[in-house]
Amino acid sequence: MIPITPSIRLDDSELEERFIRSPGPGGQKVNKVATAVQLRFDIGRSRSVPAPVKRRLIRLAGRRVSNAGILTVEAHRFRIRERNREDALERLVELIREASHQPRPRKKTKPTRMSNERRLALKRRRAQTKHRRGTPHWDD
Repeated sequence: MIPITPSIRLDDSELEERFIRSPGPGGQKVNKVATAVQLRFDIGRSRSVPAPVKRRLIRLAGRRVSNAGILTVEAHRFRIRERNREDALERLVELIREASHQPRPRKKTKPTRMSNERRLALKRRRAQTKHRRGTPHWDD
């Protein structure tokens, strides 16, 4: 079990990892050793994550979630397979932790009378400045 928050714990069986060759430049080992990791997590089938957190997680993850609802986290920052595995897991845990925080609902507010007056005064000043830029009209 992987602890996320006090109430959410991920089961190891819900995660699937696959090792692939790292993209980008490298040394002599780059075409021989699969050190990068793809960590896959099926959000829809997960029993560990509550439904509201799942919805926020899909919205937060963006392009990393497929149409089937599978979240893919790729890690290829390090040259060692174990470090990449830890990095991918940390990033997944952080993403779920972020999705577990429920945003505070927004309260509708009206602008204050003074702020409205300031805005209108600024608009009048700006209009005067632009009006003065025109060609002068002589009343002769």
